[in-house]
Amino acid sequence: MTAESPELPLASAFPDADRAQWQRLVEGVLHKSGVTQAAGAAAEDALATDLQDGIRIRPLYTAEDAQSAAGHPGFPPFVRAGRPEGTAVSGWDVRQRHADTDPRRANEAVLADLENGVTSLWLTVGDGGVPVAALPQALQGVYLDLAAVALDPGAAFGEAAEELLKLYAASGVTLSEASGNLGADPLGLLARTGDDGALDEQLASAARLAQRCSKDSPRLRALAVDALPYHEAGGSTAEELGASLATGVAYLRALTGSGLGIDDACRQLEFRYAATADQFLTIAKLRAARRLWARVAEVCGASPEASAQRQHAVTSTVMMTRRDPWVNMLRTTVAGLSAGVGGADAVTVLPFDAALGLPDAFARRIARNTQSVLLEESHLSRVIDPAGGSWYVERLTDELAAAAWAFFQEIEGAGGQAAALRSGMLAGRLAQTWERRTRDLAHRREPVTGVSEFPHLAEQPVHREPAPAPAGGGLPRVRRDDAYERLRSRSDAHLAATGERPRVFLAALGPVAAHTARATFAANLFQAGGIETVQEAVDAETAAEAFARSGAQIACLCASDAVYGEQAADVVAALKSAGARRVYLAGKRREEFVEAGVDTFVFAGCDAVGTLSSALDVTEVA
Repeated sequence: MTAESPELPLASAFPDADRAQWQRLVEGVLHKSGVTQAAGAAAEDALATDLQDGIRIRPLYTAEDAQSAAGHPGFPPFVRAGRPEGTAVSGWDVRQRHADTDPRRANEAVLADLENGVTSLWLTVGDGGVPVAALPQALQGVYLDLAAVALDPGAAFGEAAEELLKLYAASGVTLSEASGNLGADPLGLLARTGDDGALDEQLASAARLAQRCSKDSPRLRALAVDALPYHEAGGSTAEELGASLATGVAYLRALTGSGLGIDDACRQLEFRYAATADQFLTIAKLRAARRLWARVAEVCGASPEASAQRQHAVTSTVMMTRRDPWVNMLRTTVAGLSAGVGGADAVTVLPFDAALGLPDAFARRIARNTQSVLLEESHLSRVIDPAGGSWYVERLTDELAAAAWAFFQEIEGAGGQAAALRSGMLAGRLAQTWERRTRDLAHRREPVTGVSEFPHLAEQPVHREPAPAPAGGGLPRVRRDDAYERLRSRSDAHLAATGERPRVFLAALGPVAAHTARATFAANLFQAGGIETVQEAVDAETAAEAFARSGAQIACLCASDAVYGEQAADVVAALKSAGARRVYLAGKRREEFVEAGVDTFVFAGCDAVGTLSSALDVTEVA
């Protein structure tokens, strides 16, 4: 621009667009695509997505959707951060998990992590981890005044805490310098094991530990409020949050009942949540958790300074897959990013092979370097609440908080967390949620990359040393890949017995443009069950010979509806005459094709697990 030219008006010359105008544009696209003839708000609603907990994600959010004030970082309700500076000063705490039972190997892994970017340790002690007496060996060479230690001791939390406190003294570290968490979690133990015989005694022991920490160790917390058992049992995000609130309230009652002040009791708790590859839901979960706990603390009479929730986020085990485990690197990267953006104080990125057994050195290195990249190269921690101000995130945070609070009230109405666990009320609710999600997984409405979508049958299996068996007897532990893993195991058994996998012959009819889309769909579907696909372009005259040559026992027709109308009946007859034990058709069910001899129809949204299980029944060896 020159001094003589008038200033360009730019955006001011354009009228403001309103929601109604946007909806009209949406209507046009939906009408042309044939999705719906809805208009106005109904057209917008056609693009919405339903989540668990009754939450509905809309395609557009505006300033009108911000329901409540998020406040300021470090101040109630702590939605934006638990501290005024967030993690901007030194980043979040990079906390790695160690569960090797061999103290020598555990020590090697611990030192390697601390030398390469990890800032604190999450150490499994007792059953399923390092023996309590071997804790000094596992932590040999660790500067305990610099590296925080969070214990995962199960029922041995009392003995493990005493051993760690003795180790601090032997190392010359004063209790005022010690930091971390002693890991007492009696209700989490009840959820894991179902054994409540010693619950009262364990709560009293945890309270005594909390009193010691409150008096002598301002940076050391005694109790963990672990929400992972509820997430790992298949619970929804709101159920995970609600159960954690109920657990936290139960611990506040136990601690204050032992004589601890409410502020000191709040400071003894650290909350642990799962971070998933659903980026925005994880961000909203952590923000909602701080809002909810701030409300609990306020009602209990805690000061604002003691009401901020201390959070430890762990990448979800439910989302981790055993097949194509390399994809887990991508899942944990997104989950770790979400945890950091959501404001977690400590983040654990599980190694990509954690579902297969004890992680190797390479997997641990990738896990810690994932966080290093997020912190040092992506600079995620330098912005306080980077998701703040997003109307979508703010609305999702509010809706999730409301759903979680409602579930928390249900648990309290049932007598509290211990009563809800003892009665089976909580287990029943989680099971119902997982059953609904299992249906979505079976119908591939929730895709699992590398498992239910884009499987790689030729991948070489990844073997790891078995990890210690987790505690059982309580809530189950589920994984998204469970049903497909069972199918793939059946395929593996067939391969071991015969030297080849079960096969399906994909009969591609008509020109390439007519069959490519459905042939790709069918191949993706059958391979998810470990069934190898053999594709060939055929017609009624060549189908029988091609099928016999394929070595398959079942076949699937792939073409457009128009081509099906012309060729399906004759090709089905040819395939069955050649010995096809079952004939599938990629497309929706039509009676004319049933009459022509098609046995099963496969299409987007069909029961993939049921279809594949039935196919394996036909093809697998006795």
